[in-house]
Amino acid sequence: MSVSTGKTKKTLQGVVISAKTPKTIVVRVEFRKPDPRFKKTVIRSKKVMAHDEKGEAREGDTVVVVESRPYSRRKRYLLQKIVARRSEPLPALPEEQEAAHAANAVVA
Repeated sequence: MSVSTGKTKKTLQGVVISAKTPKTIVVRVEFRKPDPRFKKTVIRSKKVMAHDEKGEAREGDTVVVVESRPYSRRKRYLLQKIVARRSEPLPALPEEQEAAHAANAVVA
């Protein structure tokens, strides 16, 4: 019989706002908190840095990060999984491309 005495690790879900540095992502985590004075629920957010070993997360992706050992001074989370990829913009229709090209053309 094995008894686990370790703490349960905190998991957070958020959106990647920066993936510019190698093996590091910055995730914005939003949470609801009641305002102490007005008793209204407001949305607050915080940024956490997470370790992305494979470099697979991109800006706009929804990810789950889990608490881990310190990787650096500010990096205390590890990328667990990517929940959803950022939706890519749809390609422009040919008519819209021609209209945009005609609008940008300079008449001599």
